[in-house]
Amino acid sequence: MSEDIIIETLKLGARCQMVLPYKIRKSLGLSEGDEILVQKTGNTIVIIPKPKSYAERLLGLHREIWNGVDPDSYVNKERDSWGN
Repeated sequence: MSEDIIIETLKLGARCQMVLPYKIRKSLGLSEGDEILVQKTGNTIVIIPKPKSYAERLLGLHREIWNGVDPDSYVNKERDSWGN
């Protein structure tokens, strides 16, 4: 899967406020009131949209691990192991 790379410049305004460029807001589906997470590591700042629902964001994560596994059988086997 290829991701689009968009490079834009942000300028800090009054009270150090930032405005995300339109192309970036549009590509991420961001609008007024959406929350953004900011992470600082060394001299690097990473800005990512805060998921509206973490459950929906994580849904299907690593689904390839579970290919060919029957969920009911897996859960029953785990529950059986608790008694031992």
